[in-house]
Amino acid sequence: MKQFVVIGCGRFGASVATSLYSLGYDVLAIDKDAEIIQELSNDVTHAVQTDAIDENALRTLGISNFDVAVISIASDIQSSILATLITKELGVGTVIAKAQNDLHGKVLKKIGADRVVYPEREMGARVAHNLVSTNILDYIELAQDYSIVEIAAMTEWIGKTLVELQLPARYGINVMAIKHGKDINITPYSRDTIRENDILIVIGSNEDLRKLEKKR
Repeated sequence: MKQFVVIGCGRFGASVATSLYSLGYDVLAIDKDAEIIQELSNDVTHAVQTDAIDENALRTLGISNFDVAVISIASDIQSSILATLITKELGVGTVIAKAQNDLHGKVLKKIGADRVVYPEREMGARVAHNLVSTNILDYIELAQDYSIVEIAAMTEWIGKTLVELQLPARYGINVMAIKHGKDINITPYSRDTIRENDILIVIGSNEDLRKLEKKR
């Protein structure tokens, strides 16, 4: 099972850390604020107060043994850059860094961040898509031209199989999973039938997904 270290536990970092822990993963939370660490101590595997840019401290904590590091200290750009650089140099396999803006993101990518996230921008996109469409429940941009969305099954889809719906041909989307209540089918087959209240997790080009949003 993957082990995660979250460096910087403001609202975004704390949310990532506690969510990963609730999913059953080992999570080390690091922040220089003792009060934040105290609040998180019961909601992660380990919570440690230390400076994110103290290489010796991070080495002592065994950062190199973690599979993924999430650097969530975008408000302090210098610390964000140094923490990203240190975690990569210490051998963390995947480093995900939060950025304030495009320039900050470019620097993070240049020094080795495997992925750069812009939480406020991404949340803004999600809210916008939810506002303009009654059937789009969630929206995650994968790349400039492709996204994953959660979409409530349309009335005309209910009772039909995936092969009957021909979603790739009609809408240019592919179904990755189907959720029904607490159950999730992560390997949907063409013969699977869409039921009332099903939620489909689909991937497609942003252009095709925009067409889908217009159907209500």
